[in-house]
Amino acid sequence: MYKVGITGGIGSGKSLVCSMLRDRGVAIYDCDQRAKELMASDGVIREELIRSFGDEVFDGGVLNRAYLAERVFSNTDELAKLNAIVHPRVAQDFERWAAAESGGYVVLESAILFESGFDAKVDVAVAVMAPEELRIERAMQRDGVSRELIVERMRNQLSDDERCHRAKYAIVNIELDDLEEDVEQLHRRLSYDAREQRA
Repeated sequence: MYKVGITGGIGSGKSLVCSMLRDRGVAIYDCDQRAKELMASDGVIREELIRSFGDEVFDGGVLNRAYLAERVFSNTDELAKLNAIVHPRVAQDFERWAAAESGGYVVLESAILFESGFDAKVDVAVAVMAPEELRIERAMQRDGVSRELIVERMRNQLSDDERCHRAKYAIVNIELDDLEEDVEQLHRRLSYDAREQRA
């Protein structure tokens, strides 16, 4: 199965691009959502989270997201510890999922495709980009949080330049009509690449 990684910073519209590809029949693996599900349900992850972060990480058997977020938010060592527990299990889960899918290609959607090393699990990477000010506005509207918080989150992510440099394809999301057209072109390109790989 041909695997495509789609990434983008906060407010770039990578989820919108993935949604448009889903409308075209492409199977999408939402890394962030699946990581949350695995943290809540995977026995191995559960044991390692408790060992690393204490019993408080689960509250009545339910993952205490607020507690975990507080522990890792501004502590890079704690975040690295969490990622070392979760990322390998997510990578395995993605491989299993992709092997069971049909169609021309599948997509791994991840905000931290390069930072997590998940780019090694895909055949090609696509970066979704937008002007910084537009990204800030979108994220503030979507999440209902302050400009300062969005800017701080953006500082902790790779720059668009870096993402673009590391991805094979890039797509710019400013106007919805243009994006529809660009996603259609991208879909055709990826479908062609997938056929070429199988040939």
